[in-house]
Amino acid sequence: MSLSTNDMIYIEQRVANEKKSAGAAYLLWFFLGFLSAHRFYLGKWGTALLQIVSYFFLIGFVWWFIDFFLIPSIIEDDLDDKRYRLAGRLSRRSNYAY
Repeated sequence: MSLSTNDMIYIEQRVANEKKSAGAAYLLWFFLGFLSAHRFYLGKWGTALLQIVSYFFLIGFVWWFIDFFLIPSIIEDDLDDKRYRLAGRLSRRSNYAY
Protein backbone atom coordinates (compact mmCIF):
# COMPACT_ATOMS: atom_id res chain seq x y z
CA MET A 1 0.00 0.00 0.00
CA SER A 2 1.70 3.15 -1.21
CA LEU A 3 0.17 6.45 -0.21
CA SER A 4 1.22 9.90 -1.30
CA THR A 5 2.23 12.61 1.14
CA ASN A 6 -1.07 14.37 0.46
CA ASP A 7 -2.97 11.19 1.31
CA MET A 8 -1.07 10.84 4.57
CA ILE A 9 -1.72 14.49 5.46
CA TYR A 10 -5.42 13.97 4.68
CA ILE A 11 -5.53 10.92 6.95
CA GLU A 12 -3.89 12.75 9.86
CA GLN A 13 -6.25 15.73 9.47
CA ARG A 14 -9.30 13.46 9.49
CA VAL A 15 -8.00 11.53 12.50
CA ALA A 16 -7.27 14.76 14.39
CA ASN A 17 -10.75 16.10 13.65
CA GLU A 18 -12.43 12.89 14.85
CA LYS A 19 -10.29 12.40 17.97
CA LYS A 20 -12.25 11.89 21.16
CA SER A 21 -11.44 14.22 24.04
CA ALA A 22 -9.68 12.59 26.98
CA GLY A 23 -10.96 15.41 29.19
CA ALA A 24 -14.56 14.73 28.23
CA ALA A 25 -14.04 11.00 28.72
CA TYR A 26 -12.64 11.56 32.21
CA LEU A 27 -15.50 13.89 33.14
CA LEU A 28 -18.01 11.31 31.99
CA TRP A 29 -16.06 8.62 33.85
CA PHE A 30 -16.11 10.61 37.08
CA PHE A 31 -19.69 11.90 37.03
CA LEU A 32 -21.53 9.26 35.02
CA GLY A 33 -19.24 6.26 35.31
CA PHE A 34 -21.95 4.16 36.92
CA LEU A 35 -23.85 4.49 33.62
CA SER A 36 -20.68 3.71 31.63
CA ALA A 37 -21.10 7.03 29.83
CA HIS A 38 -17.38 7.25 29.14
CA ARG A 39 -17.42 3.93 27.29
CA PHE A 40 -20.45 4.95 25.25
CA TYR A 41 -18.68 8.22 24.38
CA LEU A 42 -15.56 6.32 23.31
CA GLY A 43 -17.63 4.04 21.07
CA LYS A 44 -17.29 0.92 23.20
CA TRP A 45 -21.01 0.08 23.27
CA GLY A 46 -20.66 -3.62 23.92
CA THR A 47 -18.34 -3.28 26.89
CA ALA A 48 -20.40 -0.36 28.20
CA LEU A 49 -23.48 -2.55 28.38
CA LEU A 50 -21.46 -5.38 29.88
CA GLN A 51 -20.06 -3.00 32.48
CA ILE A 52 -23.54 -1.81 33.47
CA VAL A 53 -24.67 -5.41 33.91
CA SER A 54 -21.55 -6.23 35.93
CA TYR A 55 -22.41 -3.54 38.48
CA PHE A 56 -25.06 -5.92 39.76
CA PHE A 57 -22.26 -8.28 40.74
CA LEU A 58 -19.99 -5.54 42.18
CA ILE A 59 -17.36 -6.34 39.55
CA GLY A 60 -18.34 -3.20 37.66
CA PHE A 61 -16.91 -0.93 40.32
CA VAL A 62 -13.48 -2.49 39.95
CA TRP A 63 -13.84 -2.22 36.19
CA TRP A 64 -14.87 1.45 36.57
CA PHE A 65 -11.68 2.14 38.52
CA ILE A 66 -9.49 0.34 35.97
CA ASP A 67 -11.07 2.41 33.19
CA PHE A 68 -9.33 5.45 34.66
CA PHE A 69 -6.08 3.98 33.34
CA LEU A 70 -7.54 2.56 30.11
CA ILE A 71 -9.10 5.73 28.67
CA PRO A 72 -5.89 6.97 26.92
CA SER A 73 -5.25 3.61 25.28
CA ILE A 74 -8.87 3.35 24.13
CA ILE A 75 -8.53 6.75 22.45
CA GLU A 76 -5.22 5.77 20.80
CA ASP A 77 -6.66 2.46 19.57
CA ASP A 78 -9.58 4.34 18.03
CA LEU A 79 -7.20 6.74 16.25
CA ASP A 80 -5.08 3.87 14.93
CA ASP A 81 -8.22 2.12 13.65
CA LYS A 82 -9.33 5.30 11.85
CA ARG A 83 -5.87 5.71 10.27
CA TYR A 84 -5.94 2.11 9.05
CA ARG A 85 -9.44 2.39 7.58
CA LEU A 86 -8.69 5.71 5.84
CA ALA A 87 -5.39 4.43 4.44
CA GLY A 88 -7.13 1.34 3.07
CA ARG A 89 -9.88 3.43 1.54
CA LEU A 90 -7.39 5.81 -0.10
CA SER A 91 -5.23 2.94 -1.29
CA ARG A 92 -8.19 1.21 -2.94
CA ARG A 93 -9.26 4.48 -4.55
CA SER A 94 -5.77 5.12 -5.98
CA ASN A 95 -5.59 1.54 -7.34
CA TYR A 96 -8.81 2.11 -9.28
CA ALA A 97 -7.49 5.36 -10.76
CA TYR A 98 -4.97 3.50 -12.91
